[in-house]
Amino acid sequence: MKKIEAIIKPFKLDEVKEALNEIGLRGMTVTEVKGFGRQKGHTELYRGAEYVVDFLPKVKIEIVMEDGLVERAVEVITQAARTERIGDGKIFVTTVEEAVRIRTGEKGVEAI
Repeated sequence: MKKIEAIIKPFKLDEVKEALNEIGLRGMTVTEVKGFGRQKGHTELYRGAEYVVDFLPKVKIEIVMEDGLVERAVEVITQAARTERIGDGKIFVTTVEEAVRIRTGEKGVEAI
């Protein structure tokens, strides 16, 4: 099993969700997060004073799936989240050693 963590622009969430549904992935966890990378924030003007916004709003999507779907899921997320502008985000893929469904006790791929 693998875990995909994708950090994307918030307005791209619906497109990514729809694209993942089309390839058969139904479950995901979504968290509102803040961060910066090369984008490094921006300055804003508020009541005549300029200030720097270091951390920009992003959305983090987490999905655990069987190994065979990972490559296609990464492609779909990349295509749906891309704006071709700085700050589009990142995708991380890690190995999941075990998953357990609390309600039934199922383990492994059956638990997801």
